[in-house]
Amino acid sequence: MKVFPFKIPKPEHSTLIVQNDKVDMLYNKLHQHREIQISYVVRGEGNCIIGDFVGEFKKNDVFIIGENVPHVFNNDPSDEGVHVISLFFTQSSFGQHFFEFPEFKRFNTIFHRASLGIKIKPATDQLGVLFFKIPSKSKFEKFIDFMNILQLISKEKLVTLSSEIHNKSYGEEEGKRMRDIFEFTLSKYDENISLEQVAEIANMTPNAFCRYFKQRTNKTYINFLLDIRIENACKLLAKKSDLSIAEISYRCGFNNLTNFNRKFKSIKNMTPSEFRKKVK
Repeated sequence: MKVFPFKIPKPEHSTLIVQNDKVDMLYNKLHQHREIQISYVVRGEGNCIIGDFVGEFKKNDVFIIGENVPHVFNNDPSDEGVHVISLFFTQSSFGQHFFEFPEFKRFNTIFHRASLGIKIKPATDQLGVLFFKIPSKSKFEKFIDFMNILQLISKEKLVTLSSEIHNKSYGEEEGKRMRDIFEFTLSKYDENISLEQVAEIANMTPNAFCRYFKQRTNKTYINFLLDIRIENACKLLAKKSDLSIAEISYRCGFNNLTNFNRKFKSIKNMTPSEFRKKVK
């Protein structure tokens, strides 16, 4: 199976695909697909990249990812693993004009915003129950629950994630290059990464790489790397009270505490100390 673009395994005669992943590690390769994806995190946490958004996911989060939006979920290792239930469909899965009926037009707002990625945090109990039970239902019952899920989502406060619509389907070569860049960054963010290093991964000169990355992600590579470092710092600040802020800064790739404090505040609008107090 090619990593990029990713093809969702489709059962015969199925219009709605329900995927129930109980695994140690999610499919942590950058990928895209033509289906709209709605995912509910039953268990587990980690980092995610959706379009040009870099953030975290955890239990009870719901994500809605539009057609051809590049994304990856990289869960933290744990003894319990991760459990995510996902729904895959297209706007024509149930008929070319199905969602044009007046009763369903409200859902088109969701589909439009999904092109930027959407997050519901946290899901309501009612929404969580529907997701939890849907894998065991018959095809007809799955469809009814799916419509109920859309109905509940339409009433939720939706948080838009990405700043740019991603509707381009990448070819295999370009997809592999972006995947390699993301994988390298996610595995080496705590080290001193130079533009020369990552440009070599992309098989480009540093100047050509900077232009290439900015055109495809709507942000510079330096800012992308900074987002990943700050998000990982947030997790450590929230969970590792025994670690000093200086140690956390070094663990997340910052060589200077003053620089870490300044960058953290520029992104989170508060200092690391203030963030730690807030999450406690």
